[in-house]
Amino acid sequence: MCLLIVLSRLDVASPLVVAANRDERLDRPAIAATVLADSEPRILGGRDELAGGTWLAVNEHGLVAGLTNRPSPGGRDASKRSRGELPLALARHQDATSAVADLATRFRADDFNAAWLLVGDRESLYYVQLGGAGPPAVESLPPGLYVLANDPLDGVSAKTSHVRARVEAISGLVGGDYLALLQPVLTDHTIPPTATPPVSDSMPEPKPEAESESAPVTRPVEHGAACVHTDGYGTRSAALVLVPAEGLPSMWVADGPPCRTPFVDVSALWSEPAAGQSVEQESE
Repeated sequence: MCLLIVLSRLDVASPLVVAANRDERLDRPAIAATVLADSEPRILGGRDELAGGTWLAVNEHGLVAGLTNRPSPGGRDASKRSRGELPLALARHQDATSAVADLATRFRADDFNAAWLLVGDRESLYYVQLGGAGPPAVESLPPGLYVLANDPLDGVSAKTSHVRARVEAISGLVGGDYLALLQPVLTDHTIPPTATPPVSDSMPEPKPEAESESAPVTRPVEHGAACVHTDGYGTRSAALVLVPAEGLPSMWVADGPPCRTPFVDVSALWSEPAAGQSVEQESE
């Protein structure tokens, strides 16, 4: 997942709203939405068919966990555990507070390639950082609007600043039709004029042997848009999750670039049999 927009405790009727775009290589097999776990709690989300993990997990109690990768000029270390394990591990808990407490106890940041996560429920939201050694760093966040891409949450990013400004400019967002209001944000191809070419470890480019591992890797400027389109890489799917004050979350998924793929309500997956129930992956 490369873009997460979270509205936490701003709307009494919908205390958690999450909109997200997943950017990935176009040839990496995935299912956009399926039942990830059928036992208590039932968990829905996308599934990476290569590593088996997920980028966004939602459980029946209203907990949502989303992941973005921290770029590395040297590329992903294949000897480390898949970051896709983490949202699923968090979603196995009934609430976000116990989820991050367990994560900090059972997992070590250095077992994974670096990443950031947002995990929340109706009453709380947490920011999790994995990088370096030791346990993941966990920060409790106050109610508000948060935008996380492939940069630290408190970092300066033209992409996240542009997305935040677009969300803040939407009149009547809180309490409105979130799908209709946030869909134009997820489909935006605008490249902020101050954007610098971002770094991505999804498609490491060859570099001279003498080049330092800390040196930046230049990426296409198109990666600075919310909806990304480049050769072999781009926005593969999008999702909107609405957690009401009571009851099961609602979830809509665009199984393909959201600029040309309709969002489909997949909330029926809460009650359908797990076997064979998924949104079919669009051929890209």
